[in-house]
Amino acid sequence: MINPGELFRMQNEARKMQKKLREKRIVGESKNGLVTLYMNGAQEFEDIYIDEELLSPDKLDQIRKSFKEAFKEYQKKLQREMVQDMDISQLKNMFK
Repeated sequence: MINPGELFRMQNEARKMQKKLREKRIVGESKNGLVTLYMNGAQEFEDIYIDEELLSPDKLDQIRKSFKEAFKEYQKKLQREMVQDMDISQLKNMFK
């Protein structure tokens, strides 16, 4: 069983990691460059850019495709960022 002090310390570490993730800005862009997503490392949506070329009703399928591509790129970048920033000793301390 985890003692209350240890639980409190683990919660503080988790909050610090979450804050650090929120400070990271990651951009995902569709292959055609017409859709760009701006999100943070905590996977919170911040903004989106959609090129005017796509803003007609007959382009809805292309918008969806571009949005998915941009989100996939964001996810890949986020994973790379998380691996780079992963501090093994910090993770070990969380589970002591």
